[in-house]
Amino acid sequence: MTKLNIEDLKKIKENVKGTLNLREGKERVKITVHMGTCGIAAGARKIMSAFLEEIEKRGLNDIMLTSSGCAGLCNREPMATIEVKGEAPIKYIDLDEKKVVEIFDDHIINNKPVLNYILARGSETTI
Repeated sequence: MTKLNIEDLKKIKENVKGTLNLREGKERVKITVHMGTCGIAAGARKIMSAFLEEIEKRGLNDIMLTSSGCAGLCNREPMATIEVKGEAPIKYIDLDEKKVVEIFDDHIINNKPVLNYILARGSETTI
């Protein structure tokens, strides 16, 4: 995995400015990538980067991308939880970069959850 450089950090800083919408209640979607030790070992960093790339590529500022610790299902990592405002949260399992793009297009953009990768719906508090 490549290390972050100054330009990468500047991009991240600019994107984080968009997440400040959380305080104002303007975010539409919250993406949580589960990054406990097991998640990181299974590739959660690549999943986080893939979500960040999709957000940047589309110039979206109504999405909050964050991380959490272990979700308790090490054998199903990498995992992410998608919370669309007003909808039950959905936990996705066994992710890779290709699945992230599909989830981003179908669920986050078109509000159609990708059933093939869902572990649970509504198991967490919505935003």
